[in-house]
Amino acid sequence: MKRGLSDICYGFFSTLANPTRLAILEKLSEGGMNVTGLASVLGQEQSMVSHNLKILEQCSFVFSERRGKEKYVSLNEDTVNAIVGIVENHKKYCNAAGNCPFRD
Repeated sequence: MKRGLSDICYGFFSTLANPTRLAILEKLSEGGMNVTGLASVLGQEQSMVSHNLKILEQCSFVFSERRGKEKYVSLNEDTVNAIVGIVENHKKYCNAAGNCPFRD
């Protein structure tokens, strides 16, 4: 691994290692929405969703814009779709080895 890359990787993967953030990304993969609606469909407090969105924004997993009084959030499809593709590809190794604790 390149020098200094481990810090970047740690930040990248620790951002994703959170169930609320993953749920946000999964929901946004269906299309962008406002924070209020996102909190409602996830069954989470708006403050919790906003806190996690801030972290996702800092790492550019999501983009946001103001629409009147509402904050509208959308997925960074280039990044997230690439990650999902890697995970989907890796599933064959988990299932083949038979020892992945997270396999289907």
